Amino acid sequence: MSPSDRPAPARSAASAKSARRSAKTSAKSARSTSRPRRLDPQHVARAWARRLDAKRPGLIGFVLDRLAETNGRPVWQPRLDPVSELVLTILSANSADTNAEAAFSALRAAYPSAPVTAGASTEPRAFPGWGGRGLPDLPPPDWSAVEAAPLSELIEVIRPGGLAPQKAPRVQAALAAIRTAGGSYSLEFLAPMPPLEARDWLSAIPGIGKKTASVVLLFSFGTPLMPVDRHIHRVSRRIGLIPPRAEADQAHDYYLEMLAPDQMYEAHVSLITHGRRTCHAQRPDCEHCPLAPRCRYFDPMAK
Repeated sequence: MSPSDRPAPARSAASAKSARRSAKTSAKSARSTSRPRRLDPQHVARAWARRLDAKRPGLIGFVLDRLAETNGRPVWQPRLDPVSELVLTILSANSADTNAEAAFSALRAAYPSAPVTAGASTEPRAFPGWGGRGLPDLPPPDWSAVEAAPLSELIEVIRPGGLAPQKAPRVQAALAAIRTAGGSYSLEFLAPMPPLEARDWLSAIPGIGKKTASVVLLFSFGTPLMPVDRHIHRVSRRIGLIPPRAEADQAHDYYLEMLAPDQMYEAHVSLITHGRRTCHAQRPDCEHCPLAPRCRYFDPMAK
């Protein structure tokens, strides 16, 4: 038999096992390299802030100054006690602010914490950044009674606010979390916390996201956070302050990188007011918009 006719020697078991292992490793490596890497949100936001500053310098200052010329420059002031602020914000989700006011007033009436003193004003007090008429400066509801109320009863009480079957359990869950954390219905322990730590604590409560947590902390304690609602999200994308496809939840991170701490309250109140009065979802009033010269919705090439 010639050498070319001889059968090839069989591979040893160890050699075959090694080959299989190598093939599996290569396949796993190929799969891992084909998956897109998850980028750190803070890194993405920081990179966007640098790019915006380089490509469109002074845009933030321009927006805030022009809106201040039109509507005045807002100065921080507290609106309600922190727990009331939290509950009112929960009630306002996907509802008109006037409906949320009606639901909160119903809570005060159904579960009073103290009698209204004679001569107390029942006139609504306007809130900066709020779309309703405001609320009178009266005692908050009895939160222990709200938490302990039968769910069906609470749903009926807050029904004027809309989506009551979803919001009632969220209100009770939030009150239970606050009471468990501090032994009372108080959020004052959040005031000295670092902003993101305080926001994370609140947003760990079921049904509370970045926006609600940021609203409570900004308006209760002046914590430098930037709440982004649908109005601010719309205005920000149109101007080009955030990427065109950025979601509202992501916009919170972008603004933390773009704004100085002392700009966040002003930016929130000014942008939300502009969204309600001028930059409407349908038929925005671009003709009378003070931001039109640098707005990418009005001029796609605006600098």
